Amino acid sequence: MNDKQLVLVIICMTSFITPFLGSSVNVALPSINADFAVPDEVLLGWVVTGFLLSAAVFVVPFGRIADTFGRKKIFVMGLSIIVVSSFFCSISTSVQMLIASRVVEGFGSAMIFGTGIAILTQTFPAKERGQVLGINVAIVYLGSSIGPFLGGIITQHSGWRVIYAAIMIYALLAALLAQRSLKEEWRCEDAGHFDIAGTALYGMMLFALIFGLSLIPDMAGTYLLVLAALMMVAFLRIELRSKNPVVKISVFRNNYVFLFSNLAALINYSATFGVGFLLSLYLQYMKGYDPQTAGLVLVAQPIVQAAFSPLAGRLSDRVEPRVVASAGMGLCAMGLAQFAFLAPETSLESILAGLVFLGLGFALFSSPNTNAIMSSVDLCDYGMASGMVSTMRLIGQMMSLGIVMLTFSVIMGHVEIAPEQLDELMVSIKVAFGIFAGLCIMGTLFSLARGNLHREAAQ
Repeated sequence: MNDKQLVLVIICMTSFITPFLGSSVNVALPSINADFAVPDEVLLGWVVTGFLLSAAVFVVPFGRIADTFGRKKIFVMGLSIIVVSSFFCSISTSVQMLIASRVVEGFGSAMIFGTGIAILTQTFPAKERGQVLGINVAIVYLGSSIGPFLGGIITQHSGWRVIYAAIMIYALLAALLAQRSLKEEWRCEDAGHFDIAGTALYGMMLFALIFGLSLIPDMAGTYLLVLAALMMVAFLRIELRSKNPVVKISVFRNNYVFLFSNLAALINYSATFGVGFLLSLYLQYMKGYDPQTAGLVLVAQPIVQAAFSPLAGRLSDRVEPRVVASAGMGLCAMGLAQFAFLAPETSLESILAGLVFLGLGFALFSSPNTNAIMSSVDLCDYGMASGMVSTMRLIGQMMSLGIVMLTFSVIMGHVEIAPEQLDELMVSIKVAFGIFAGLCIMGTLFSLARGNLHREAAQ
């Protein structure tokens, strides 16, 4: 195994950790609640929310720190933090201790996601980049899709604490391998001083945005979104004046490939992340399936995504990423439009066909789009760009759930589902899918408008 292949193996090993940690704990929440007798469901929800917020807030700053001080250093430090925080998760004596440990775990995960894609981009030449990014994306899908399944098995047979103990050992092995085997530091000598003021404002802005989206449709969520918008204005003004901003606004202003690729990613995640939630309700309430059967049906989408992502990435090395990603977004729109016409009598074969459309569409979109983002910036901006990839995903996921909750609130009056509201539930599901299909059509336009990466790179 040569040095480049070893880098790919190590980055892919760690790319599994964060999506697995984000998804596996969901099925363990009832067991955690039973152990700690949590008096408030909101507090229990912070076991998940705390991790996601921490990861989202810090991923771009740590990408920029890695640009300046060295990507290997931040990468290994992130793994070490996950080792320690996972240990404290496994021995938590209260839900408050578990939440605090999960926040620190998200902190470490931000270090990994803010550097991993940047290291791959710098290690592999442009002609191979799409393929390796596709492999990495497939591993992310694998961690996200296998998390609930594997987490459920571990929780049922060994207890939820074993999930964190296993991740602790896994992350420790990855950290030792990375420290010993990664030869380069991958730093940019010209990155300049770190933007502390901009980073602090960015963190507060993103916290208000993501937490506000999680509270939709409550008025508290609206107030936080308004606050986030005001802080965004202040943040843009500060960053435009900063000599070494944490987010280079000039990259967005002068680089249409980078700007529209990020917008396309945000829209795509906003339109697709809520699919699993909506179809889970449909399959259980409308089709009468038990949770396990519904989960088996839904796994069709991530399986297709994982299978075709490396091929899509490789294709984007030969064909313009704009073309491949736009075709993928179009397939997503078709799958979502099909689900907008769901009815209680819709056949299982039709549902599976729609999931395959979505899985293939998302595979064709995600890795070529990531390739376009990373290949459109200079070496000294790889960390920031890598962080943006993760930030667009996390914000898009929260926006997707916010759209679902707002739709349910408008049509059903509240989000609690009663047997006499099944007709309204069906209407809510169809309307949400219609909105998602419309978003994907708009995202396809942004994807097409980005310009040709290969042609511009050759000039």
